Amino acid sequence: MDAHRDVERQHYNVTLGVLVTAGIAFALQQTLVIPALPALREDLDTTTAWATWLLTAFLLSASVLTPLLGKLGDQHGKERLLVISLSIFLLGSIGGIFAWNIGSLIACRVIQGAGGAVFPLSFAIINDEFPRERRGTAIGIVSSVFAIGGSIGLVVSGVIVDYASWRWLFIIGAIGVAVAIVLVHFFVPESPVKTPSRLDIPGALLLSGALISLLVALTEGESWGWTAPPTLLLFAAAAIVGAAWALVELRVPEPMVDMRMLAYRPVLFTNVIALVSGFAMLGSFVLIPNFVQAPGDLPADLARLVDYGFGVSATTTGLYLLPGALMGLVGGPLAGRLGGRFGWKLPLVIGMATAGLGIAAFALWHDHPWQIVLGNVALGFGIVLAFAAMATIIVSSVRPTETGVATGMNTVMRTIGGVVGGQVGAAILTTKTIPGTPVPAESAFVTAFWLSAIAALGAAVLAVFVMPRRARHPRQVAVEVAD
Repeated sequence: MDAHRDVERQHYNVTLGVLVTAGIAFALQQTLVIPALPALREDLDTTTAWATWLLTAFLLSASVLTPLLGKLGDQHGKERLLVISLSIFLLGSIGGIFAWNIGSLIACRVIQGAGGAVFPLSFAIINDEFPRERRGTAIGIVSSVFAIGGSIGLVVSGVIVDYASWRWLFIIGAIGVAVAIVLVHFFVPESPVKTPSRLDIPGALLLSGALISLLVALTEGESWGWTAPPTLLLFAAAAIVGAAWALVELRVPEPMVDMRMLAYRPVLFTNVIALVSGFAMLGSFVLIPNFVQAPGDLPADLARLVDYGFGVSATTTGLYLLPGALMGLVGGPLAGRLGGRFGWKLPLVIGMATAGLGIAAFALWHDHPWQIVLGNVALGFGIVLAFAAMATIIVSSVRPTETGVATGMNTVMRTIGGVVGGQVGAAILTTKTIPGTPVPAESAFVTAFWLSAIAALGAAVLAVFVMPRRARHPRQVAVEVAD
C-alpha cells in the first residue's frame, strides 16, 4: 500500500510545508493575545476578568470543537475538514479586526477556536498519506510548530503592543489563515481513509458540556473562589456529565470516541503526559513575561520594593523567548530520527526531562537575562521533542480511521493542562505577595517555577512506562490487511 501511494503522491515535502503553514497560523493566534490583554482591556474599556475571557473563550471553543472536527474528518475526509476548520478560523480572525467591544471580540475568539482541529487533522493526513518511514519525522516537524508558532506569537504580539494597534493581531492572523486555506485546498490531497459512520450527537453534546463545565470552573475559580457554590457546581457538573458521556460512548453502536481506544495503555499514558506537559508549558509561558517585565509600570514607591525582574518591554520579552521557539527547528526533526531508530519512548522521556530541567533553571537562576534565555532554550527544545513523540505514539496506537479523534483528544488534554497551569500560576502570584502590597514576591515565582518543573519531571518518569510497542496495534494491522 505505501509503495503504491509513493508513486501517486510524490511531493510529500509540499504537503508537509502546507500543513506546517496551517499549524503556524493557528499557533500564532493562540498566544498573540496574551501580551496584548492589558492593551485590549484599556482600549475596549473593560475589566481584567472580561479581558481574560479572550484567552479562555478561545481555549474552550478549541477544546470542544477539536474532537468533533477530528471525528468528522475521520468520516468525511481530513483535507475537506481541514479547509472547513481553517475557513471558520478565518471568519473569526476577520471579525476580530472589526470588533467594537469586548463581547464581540470574545465571540470572534470563540469562532477562531475551530482552528484547534488543525493539528489532529494534520497528523491524520500524514498518517494516511506518508510512507511509514517518513511519518515520524513529519509528525515531529508539525508538532514542533505548536511550540514554535506559540512562542513567535508572543514575540510578534510584543512588537504590535508596543508600536501599533491591537487590531493588527487579527490582521496578521487573517492573512496567515487565508494563505493556509488556499495552500491546503490546492496542494493537500484528500485522504483515502474514511470511516462511513454517523456523528454521535448525544456523545458530542455530553463531551461539550463536560469540557465547558470543567474549563469555566478552572478559569473562573480564582475570581469566584474555589469553594464558592458556582465553582463547586461546575466541577460537579463536569464530573457527572463526563461520566454520562463515558457510559453513552460505551453503549452506542457508533461512538464518537472509542473508550476502549482511550484505555489502551500507550494512549492513556500519553494523554496523561499531555495534560501534565500543558500544565508545565503554559504555566511557564504565563510566568516568564510577568517576571522579566517586573517592576514594569508600577508606581515608584512599589517599584522600589521589587528586587527581581528586568523592567523590559513586551518586545524585549518576546526576544527573550525567541531562542526557545527556534529550538523547534532542531527538536522536531531530531524527535523523528530518535523515534524511528530507538522507539518513541526515548524522545518523550528526554523531552519532558529537558523541559523540566529548563523550568527548574528559572527557579534557581534568574538574576540575569541570559539565564532566562538559556532556561527557555531547554524548555523549548524539550517541549518540541515531547509533543512530537506524543503525537506519533497516539497515531501509531490507533486505527487509521481513529487518528483524527484520537489526536484531537490528546490536544484537548494538553489544553486542559494549560488552563490548569495558568490558573495555578496566577493563584500563586496572587497569594504570595510583598507584605502590604498586591505585588507578587520573588518567592511566588520561584514556587510556581518549581511546581511546573516537578510536573514536567514527573511526566518524564511516567513516560518510561508508556511502553509503545514496536509492532503496530493489532487493530491497525487488521485494518491494513483488510485494505
